[in-house]
Amino acid sequence: MQLTVWRFLDGNRAHEKQSAALLAGLRECVGEVTCCEIPAPGSLAALRPAFAESLRDLPAPDLLFGAGRRSHWPVLLAKRWFGGTSVAINRPTLPIRCFDYAIAPEHDRPAALENVILSQGALTEPLPRGQMQPGTGLLLLGGPSKHFRWDAGLVQRQLAELLSAPVDWLVSDSRRTPAGALDPVAASGARVQSWRDCPPDWLPQQLARVEQVWVTGDSISMVFEALQSEARVGVLQLPSRRRVNKVRGAMQRLVDQELVSDRIADARRPWKRGREPLNQYYHCARALLRRCGWPDGGTFDARV
Repeated sequence: MQLTVWRFLDGNRAHEKQSAALLAGLRECVGEVTCCEIPAPGSLAALRPAFAESLRDLPAPDLLFGAGRRSHWPVLLAKRWFGGTSVAINRPTLPIRCFDYAIAPEHDRPAALENVILSQGALTEPLPRGQMQPGTGLLLLGGPSKHFRWDAGLVQRQLAELLSAPVDWLVSDSRRTPAGALDPVAASGARVQSWRDCPPDWLPQQLARVEQVWVTGDSISMVFEALQSEARVGVLQLPSRRRVNKVRGAMQRLVDQELVSDRIADARRPWKRGREPLNQYYHCARALLRRCGWPDGGTFDARV
């Protein structure tokens, strides 16, 4: 089977990683996929004749998808003009019924509609296997968010306990990390990597390499990305901004499933490496192909 995909790019790296993950899953399922990558214009620009004209010479699409609100109108308009099946990745800002399908994380609580495919977290691309180095660890710091407050004292106490473990730690921050959060880490002698100095492929390389990954509880997308690795995954606690917190609930579910640890002491325990990657990119690609009535590979796969 051959598929032609129109993948709309909104310029947001996190969104584009998710659409790249779905593309990777489709390629694993059906083999030959032709992908046309299309920069998504703004909603008003998508209505202009020049946008339709720019697409006219592309091969006819079987699937059209993108992640992020800037991709929504371009996907819908391109489907109307050129056909194909429209897919929104993540819960769209437009009504879900506007799309043929939506692939949405469970914790976003999308409506229970027939065209919704639920994913456990954000879609992430596969990582290389067999590169894990014993005794290595990665600490990833987020920052204040609409769901969590940043308690610097609580974070530093948890970091100090982790850094006292006999692990070769590498610590990195993010755009949201408060200024100065890495100073005590650097003073401890641990290696520090600022997000400003990270090349695009830095995080996947590190996730494939380390034996354990610990992430602050605000960064659920980072937790799911870490769960695509073979490493132990742990979460650092942060205070919730409100009693009802969908991100905290999703994180607790991962803890209850024993996919993620919330006990800092676990960093000192040997890692059995018994957990398989979540492979949501693959499961959702197969589900989409089945919903569309297309062959999905047709052979037994242990990931299903």
